[in-house]
Amino acid sequence: MSETRSDGELLRAIAADGDRRAFEELYRRFAPWLTARLRGRCSDAGVVDDVVQETFLAVWRGTARYRQEGDVAGWLWRVGSRRLVDALRGDGARGRLRQALARLRHRDEASAEERVLAGVEHGDLAGALVRLSPELRAVLQATVIDGLTTREAAVLLGIPPGTVKTRAMRARKQLREALA
Repeated sequence: MSETRSDGELLRAIAADGDRRAFEELYRRFAPWLTARLRGRCSDAGVVDDVVQETFLAVWRGTARYRQEGDVAGWLWRVGSRRLVDALRGDGARGRLRQALARLRHRDEASAEERVLAGVEHGDLAGALVRLSPELRAVLQATVIDGLTTREAAVLLGIPPGTVKTRAMRARKQLREALA
């Protein structure tokens, strides 16, 4: 009977020796759990399966490195949840861009987004954005520019959803005051 290796030992064997058996054991231990957790965040089973595969591929290739801080499950969750946010952001942003372009083709009037973009080029919006604190700018980047939902931004930024909402509200207020 073989000796059961700890999660950390498995990761070290994968990183140091490219130990395929260690990788397979790690996958058997954590893939079902990670899949279940990610399905709680995303109802698209195909996206979740792709993210789980990308997560373990990053472990195998060494692009995701465990620094032996905290438990392996928590580390895998962070790697997987970030990849899920990236996957959702990519699909969501492309879909929203297609919708926005379709709307622009059918209207002569400038949209709010077009007016804002014109303000970035010609107004002082860029200056107002630079004057925001990094925390407020990060929330605006995630929610407005990247088009993430509050929950997605919270995962990406590692803060609670309520904090995302509060910072977005503060950022909008400061921008309104700066541009008034």
